[in-house]
Amino acid sequence: MEDTKTPKNSLNIVSEKEQEKSTKAPTKTRHDLQIGRRVFHFLNGFSIAMAYKYFFTHTRIVSILGTIACTAYILEQLRLAYPEISKKFSWFTNIFLRAEEELKESAMIPYAMAILLSILTFPKPYALIAIFTLAIADPLSAIIGIRFGKHRVVSHKTLEGSAAFFVATFFISFFILYSGETDFFWITIGAASVIALFSSIFEMLPIKLDDNLTIPLAVGFLAWFCSFIFF
Repeated sequence: MEDTKTPKNSLNIVSEKEQEKSTKAPTKTRHDLQIGRRVFHFLNGFSIAMAYKYFFTHTRIVSILGTIACTAYILEQLRLAYPEISKKFSWFTNIFLRAEEELKESAMIPYAMAILLSILTFPKPYALIAIFTLAIADPLSAIIGIRFGKHRVVSHKTLEGSAAFFVATFFISFFILYSGETDFFWITIGAASVIALFSSIFEMLPIKLDDNLTIPLAVGFLAWFCSFIFF
């Protein structure tokens, strides 16, 4: 009778391959869609902005975000200091981390710091424009640029992605700034257009800093400056 049992060596090989697969390091780069990461990016920023707009005072939201930022920083340091533990959560890191973030702090840290700094620095309307832009316009421009981008302007940036950033930032700025008064409708259109235009130009610049930090701060300053010009 023929023996149908799998040899022990084969079992060991299969086991080793499965283990290697489960502890595989992140391989995604900024050129990949990473929909899970971008949805997480959107949900974090959008929920914080909505909470600040409708539910929490300035003092309360600063306290909450300060706690979140500190917690995120500690978790990142633990991930980097104890890679043998972080490998057990490779299923998570493969979804949310990029290859270049395996041995350094992820974009989660500048993301949290940018939101906190925006709320600390700018009056509420301009902080909301900055946070909503980070949550909506930034990931949307990346998805459109990666999926449909054909005309490259600078490294890693396309006209299609920048156009998506412009449109999203325009509508965000308009809906935050418009008070409902007819007299200010066209003025708000003009202000939103200027904010969106210069924000899109800034977003295309090849700055060697994390755009999760630079974009909301630049947009917040632009929105604040435009308010002195238009209103």
